[in-house]
Amino acid sequence: MVAMGSGADLFVVCKHCGSEVSPYVTECPYCGNRIRRRAPKLPRPDERVPEPHREPRDWAASRPWVSLALVAAGAVMYILVHAEPRIYIQAAILGPLHGDWWRLLTAPFVYASGGYAFVALVSLAIFGTAIERSRGPVFAAGLFLAAALAGGLVELALGQPPIAAGANGAALAMLTAWLSPQLLGPGERPEAPELIGSVAVAALLFAVSAVITEASWLAGLTGALIGIPLGVGAAALSRERSGL
Repeated sequence: MVAMGSGADLFVVCKHCGSEVSPYVTECPYCGNRIRRRAPKLPRPDERVPEPHREPRDWAASRPWVSLALVAAGAVMYILVHAEPRIYIQAAILGPLHGDWWRLLTAPFVYASGGYAFVALVSLAIFGTAIERSRGPVFAAGLFLAAALAGGLVELALGQPPIAAGANGAALAMLTAWLSPQLLGPGERPEAPELIGSVAVAALLFAVSAVITEASWLAGLTGALIGIPLGVGAAALSRERSGL
């Protein structure tokens, strides 16, 4: 579906996320969905192209502010924790909470390990941006919150002793919420490089959990599992609203 305003204002609408993109790209820059194998040729000056109905998607063209804020908060907290270690002790999940339930919200933002912070925050930036641009900032923020709370609760219930900090669960939730609709939903499947890259990032996050105690593998697994139904459901709702 192509729209033309002036001679150079051409768009196509991604069937996966509904965003308007250039007709001279083969993959949607917002959700990664393959639009076509080859870019179309420019229409001749005398050709008239019908103008379609277009759904406004303001967030698709804006900066991913929620993802940027979450990553920035983690980076700032890492600096503060290393300037004042008591912040980590007060914010992370280090044993039973004894009524300090607010730690479920603060734990995903604090890190003791620099390597863990780098892997988690870079993964969150990549897949959080993809989710926010395709599903919107409210969904991205809600997914982060759901993964953080659920991962912390599972660690508290099953961890011996419960120890959790950092956003590995939230990063894995963003990853699976972005990838699962492409694997389980209708339409073209992801290209091999992006599929391999996503699996490699997930494996790296779980590998970090195996060697760094604060990176709870239970929280990571919980986040990964939460992202699948939420990602598939959000994609189905988006297709229904777009009439696709």
